Amino acid sequence: MEKNIDFECIEECSQCCIEREYYPSKEFGKIGVLILPEEKERMEKLAEKKGLKIKILPRIGTSKLKNSKPEKILAYQLMGTEKNGNTCPFLDTNGTDKSPHGGFPCKIYKERPLACSAYPLIESNPVTLDQKCKFCKEHGNTDQNINSEMESLLKIKEQMMPDESSIWRFATNVGEPEDEKIMKHGWILEDVS
Repeated sequence: MEKNIDFECIEECSQCCIEREYYPSKEFGKIGVLILPEEKERMEKLAEKKGLKIKILPRIGTSKLKNSKPEKILAYQLMGTEKNGNTCPFLDTNGTDKSPHGGFPCKIYKERPLACSAYPLIESNPVTLDQKCKFCKEHGNTDQNINSEMESLLKIKEQMMPDESSIWRFATNVGEPEDEKIMKHGWILEDVS
């Protein structure tokens, strides 16, 4: 019988704030932290207040017709500070203070985006945790202490229910130098056939 335990960050880990992944494929480039439209201005103001330069790109948009560009943005993405797309601009990698678990602290932890609050939960039904998370790799799963993560994920999902029929993804053209030849930039109509 497998024992489930409470989720908590692994000592000295800040991996989820540093490493970005290609999604849905390398062609689209690396993605940033998902930012809902109502969070975008707040993130920009927090960056200005902290004296940080941030880059927010569109992530998912919708349109009624397939031959037009998105008319509505469902989500944006906060890009990393490194050329390859890694490292959240709100992660304090230069300070001497450490987070309670010993990793790099978040400069906006209490005001972080819903996507950060939901992590490592990536699906609510069935409950699915990100297997790239060091805690999830070591412990497999958790049956408690994910209520706030579940609440955040459900808020995101609620916002991501499009009325329009055409879904568009924004290709960031951000990634490792060896992938530059295959990455695209701009809106790409998602094939939902």
